[in-house]
Amino acid sequence: MQYKTVELVIEGKTATLFLNRAESMNAMNIKMIDEITKALKEVAASSVNLLFITGKGRVFSSGGDLKTMLSSTDESMFHPVMDQIKNMIVTLYTMKAVTVSFINGAAAGLGLSLALACDYVKLEKSAKVAMNFINIGLVPDGGGHFFLKKRLGEHKAKQIIWEGKSIPANDALQLGIVDEIYEGDIEEQLTFMKTKMEARPIQAMIASKMIYSTQELQHLVETLNLETMNQLEMRNTEDHREGVAAFLEKRIPHFSGK
Repeated sequence: MQYKTVELVIEGKTATLFLNRAESMNAMNIKMIDEITKALKEVAASSVNLLFITGKGRVFSSGGDLKTMLSSTDESMFHPVMDQIKNMIVTLYTMKAVTVSFINGAAAGLGLSLALACDYVKLEKSAKVAMNFINIGLVPDGGGHFFLKKRLGEHKAKQIIWEGKSIPANDALQLGIVDEIYEGDIEEQLTFMKTKMEARPIQAMIASKMIYSTQELQHLVETLNLETMNQLEMRNTEDHREGVAAFLEKRIPHFSGK
């Protein structure tokens, strides 16, 4: 299948999914979310047992496309987009393959949620991550609550969400948000990881993954549904409107708690 916003390369039992809106820092618009989902389903239906996800250009993904958000303020557009985000994340989380995200440059918001849905999360040495929905008066989506709680525990996950700060690589590793820091050319990293995994009993690894994903799937879906419900509520707040205005005007937002 041909895609416009992503590039999918399948070689034997290994697939690499490149987020490919480099001119927009791989911000996820409706088209890209749909194509990521279709590409993931293509991989899931194949014999692939190892999937890499990374970004073309300078960053992995800057998150959801704010232009899309501003142009789809009515509820009739909101729910189909959130349903597709849920479809994307569940497909990745339940895939019968070992999945690895290589975060180059930065991963923020929905981009970070996508990366965290993978089995391994690797971060470029100079890259940063941010669960920064709070800066425009929103809550994380894409299962961000679920994945951060899994990695950090509820208490620390709340702090990361509430602060919305950009976190450099070493701090992200120390906190446990990511699993490993990498340096150097991404193609070399992909080749190294592929060689490493080819020497492992990957079917046994996938079997363990499926035990956990089967146990936790209902919790993930419940979290995604709660995120949708709360995201819609937050989109109607004064704080969200102020956050978006401040972002567009490149100034510090002045929130009122309303």
